[in-house]
Amino acid sequence: MQLMKVRDLRAKRVRPAVIRESLEAMQKQVAGMENPLIEASVFNVGSRLAFRHQGRAMEPLAGQFVMEFEPVGAVLSAKVQPMVPCETAADLFVRGVTLEEYPSTHDEAIATYLKVLELDPEHAAAHINLGTLYYNRQNFVDAERHYRLAVQADPRYALAHFDLGNVLDEMGRIEEAIAAYRTAIQLAPTYADAHYNLALAYERQRQPRRALPHWKAYVKLDRVGPWSVHARNQVARILEGDRLKMVYRRPS
Repeated sequence: MQLMKVRDLRAKRVRPAVIRESLEAMQKQVAGMENPLIEASVFNVGSRLAFRHQGRAMEPLAGQFVMEFEPVGAVLSAKVQPMVPCETAADLFVRGVTLEEYPSTHDEAIATYLKVLELDPEHAAAHINLGTLYYNRQNFVDAERHYRLAVQADPRYALAHFDLGNVLDEMGRIEEAIAAYRTAIQLAPTYADAHYNLALAYERQRQPRRALPHWKAYVKLDRVGPWSVHARNQVARILEGDRLKMVYRRPS
């Protein structure tokens, strides 16, 4: 499957160096992703590559999300595509990733990932993608269950811990969410989104001093995005608050 994708990209005149650099960049952009060619779908944008993962398209070398305009028949073709008998969990997983691209085929994507798990109950990436589909439907109970199964299947999968933190946070279980975010950061110290969400969780607990290093970490990892502006403002607010406290406490 991987070799076929590489051959297809080479046939479209995508240079080997771009393929290699794009795969490495995608692994850095999505913490916990080990094989972008299997865990996401890939397409070329001119001479560069973009990846679709969890419903979003990203050009990893630029570090930017890209907008896609699908032809009118794209959703229909995905919907009516017959289920081809697949012998391996890997084949089914790739099909699930493709079906995940269109909201109209999410039910089929869920069914496909469940088939993957019948063949391989410890397929961490399938648990992650299935959990995310449930999360987006606000079915937090099933989302949590699959994220926890992903963590059990691969304890070093940073994305699994991050997603688990998100659903626990959504359910109001802040202490558990903080523990999950912290684990994700221990496994992937440059996981920007984990730093951001951990800082938010600490803010909700009214612990700005604990949030501060994670706001700072996020600013270093994302220097230009809109969330970086918010993180910078939070850093300034916390430091200004500390400065005012010092002035107030200074003996006369």
